[in-house]
Amino acid sequence: MHTRSVLNVLAAIITLLGLTMLLAAIWSWYYGDPDLEGILRASGMTITFGLPLWFFTRGKVQLSIKDGFAVVTFTWLAIALFGALPFLFTDTIPTITDAFFESMSGVTTTGASIIDMSYGEEGGARGIESLSHGVLFWRSFIQWIGGMGIIVFSIAILPLLGVGGVQLFKAEVPGPVPDKIKPRVQETAKILWMVYFGISLAEMLMLYFGGMTLFDSMCHMLTTMATGGFSTKNASVGGFDSVYFEYVIIFFMFLAGVNFSLHWRGIHGDLKSYFRDGEFRFYLGLILSFTFVIFISKFLQTSDGGHLHTLFRDSLFQVVSIITTTGYGTADYELWGWFAQFLLFLMMFIGGCAGSTGGGMKIIRIMTITKYSLSEAKRLLHPKALIPVRVGRRLISDDIIRNTLSFFLFFVAAFVFTSLMLTAMGIDLVTAIGATAASIGNIGPGLGDVGPTENYAALPGLAKWLLSFCMLLGRLEVFTVIVLFSRAFWKR
Repeated sequence: MHTRSVLNVLAAIITLLGLTMLLAAIWSWYYGDPDLEGILRASGMTITFGLPLWFFTRGKVQLSIKDGFAVVTFTWLAIALFGALPFLFTDTIPTITDAFFESMSGVTTTGASIIDMSYGEEGGARGIESLSHGVLFWRSFIQWIGGMGIIVFSIAILPLLGVGGVQLFKAEVPGPVPDKIKPRVQETAKILWMVYFGISLAEMLMLYFGGMTLFDSMCHMLTTMATGGFSTKNASVGGFDSVYFEYVIIFFMFLAGVNFSLHWRGIHGDLKSYFRDGEFRFYLGLILSFTFVIFISKFLQTSDGGHLHTLFRDSLFQVVSIITTTGYGTADYELWGWFAQFLLFLMMFIGGCAGSTGGGMKIIRIMTITKYSLSEAKRLLHPKALIPVRVGRRLISDDIIRNTLSFFLFFVAAFVFTSLMLTAMGIDLVTAIGATAASIGNIGPGLGDVGPTENYAALPGLAKWLLSFCMLLGRLEVFTVIVLFSRAFWKR
């Protein structure tokens, strides 16, 4: 492994993170919040650590595929660690465990929070709404840069990564097959980020001109496009009590769950590319199907049928929020009955499309496993037949099928092991499986004591560290992290 090059890239990204903390400091200065000094201290310490390390390791960067896995995993850990400093230095979150949990939840776009109603001053705002503007912006901003991936972001703006860009791109881009739009990976990264930034700007303007404050519209833009789910309200999006805001956010959550290469083609006039893509059609079909079933379930549960539009809107919002792994809420789905909750629980494992900012297993993998299972059933009837596995028009190779099946095995094994460990800590079964699924799927709200109206504050410290690891595992597609634990990785 090229240790010097790995440290150089890591140092450059840490330095960049320290500089971006100044954006949060600007908001604190503008609103006259008392946390300005703490954020500046966090920025100074981060830059002081990263800049000298970068200076003493500078030189020609050489990265192998093995180095790419190391850079991505260590970068995410470093971003979570240094990203926790603004929470600590402003006394927003006083303990390292909780601050790291909140930071890891942010950069992995999970959206699980430990901030409960105990935060705030007596007689004043409580919970999330008691936090300063600088801290609120920071927890939203780290989700935005984590959404498309800090590594892809770095490839796009840091020319020093040059040669090693392909290795980082393969290690970071979610989904079984990285979709390179341009021959050069740096061009691809720039295009993805231009699309990401453009759609983000469009959402912010629609929220702002719809009546949301500039600060709130910016924070919700940052966390919607990242499918992160951090909000500036205790009641999440439901706290605005606005039908317009809900539909705007539904639309942009939906876009964030789509492969961004399709958005690039759509922006260039090829709108039919969406419906030529089998994964997109499956994604759209799942959303419509789950929304219809949950809507009917809720309709039958109410004595008078309720307000049909409210029932439909709540169903649609929650389905899109969960399947894209955003985690926003407008209603308490734990009041919808076990059937609806179980459907939402299943969606936590599915996730968005490959190449989107969503988490979960990804729809393309679900389709691949399904098609492969059907082909194996046919092969039992026709043992000598050659039955290819296709997803849409794409022929899926045996290598991708093996990769997908291995991913599925590791994903499920991590879910079972973590759920078991949480129950061993005295956490009830519903909360344990809900917290695990929400963490490894990068969703945020789960079931039981970590449901949509609750948070993770009451969990034991060890549980928070374990769930933080699950967030990292899910965000980096399992293999990127798991490979570092293999003996072969550390052999020369």
